[in-house]
Amino acid sequence: MQYEKNLKKSKKNKDDLKKSLKNYSRYSGLAFQMAAVIFLGTWGGYKADIYFNFENHILTLILSVFSVIIAIYIAVKDFIK
Repeated sequence: MQYEKNLKKSKKNKDDLKKSLKNYSRYSGLAFQMAAVIFLGTWGGYKADIYFNFENHILTLILSVFSVIIAIYIAVKDFIK
């Protein structure tokens, strides 16, 4: 009887561990994806400012804000799933 209880607890702990690892990998992947989107948007704006010789870096500002909005949209879309 005690063995069956321990076996059930062990199985429950393994299932909880699998679930938490799955969630960890899902959300850490999402964080890296968001960081990549923000980095590429900011980097693209910086390079565009250099190309067009803008001294006030307006394209960097616009594209970085736009990339943050896109990253938040991607995160919310993934959370809704």
